[in-house]
Amino acid sequence: MENNFLNQLKELNIELSDLQLEQFYKYYELLIEWNKVMNLTGITDVDEVYEKHFLDSLAVVKAIDLKKVNWMIDIGTGAGFPGIPLKIVFPHLKVVLLDSLKKRINFLDAVVNELGLINVTTIHGRAEDYAKDIKYREKFDLCVSRAVSNLSTLSEYCLPYVRLGGVFISYKSGIIEGEVEESKKAIKILGGRINDIIKLQLPETEINRSFVKIKKKESTGKKYPRKAGMPAKEPLK
Repeated sequence: MENNFLNQLKELNIELSDLQLEQFYKYYELLIEWNKVMNLTGITDVDEVYEKHFLDSLAVVKAIDLKKVNWMIDIGTGAGFPGIPLKIVFPHLKVVLLDSLKKRINFLDAVVNELGLINVTTIHGRAEDYAKDIKYREKFDLCVSRAVSNLSTLSEYCLPYVRLGGVFISYKSGIIEGEVEESKKAIKILGGRINDIIKLQLPETEINRSFVKIKKKESTGKKYPRKAGMPAKEPLK
């Protein structure tokens, strides 16, 4: 399993140290252990976790040079994807993991502690609320999200966190052209522009992934994001 993972990562130009490999395995063990008492993932087979969670999280290297990123926030991180795999591989990153469920934050705190990760902050709350906090608003070089909301909604959650010149990357799957087209106006309102769409097949798998790369061109207006629940209920058009 690990050899296969290492070969797949080679195609992404990623090499792991023994410590990093050990951290991934420990992460897998914690995921399975905690998943027995709470719903973290429907994927529990070791090979599938490595492919569908770890490899998939790391594939974003095809969309951005993470060596040039310092501050990163993962919105709706869930069980820590993609934030924790990216932190393991790029330990220089200062990472904020935000999720609305306290139980998941407890899990992430345990992972950060067990793996000995530093410069990782976990936040329990809604993206709409923390985006108003001056500590986080327009502070990040990179915002990532693997959450399943539509792109207009996600952009309202995520773009307020991105500094001018920074980037928001949304992990997408399936046919996304219509969704991307529909989101363009919302993205513009929020100060972003679609910079690129990177499509790829994960190395040595049948899994297709798209990354929508949105550059922050202008400051986000103070009224965004709207109050909690509104971006999902009434996406900007």
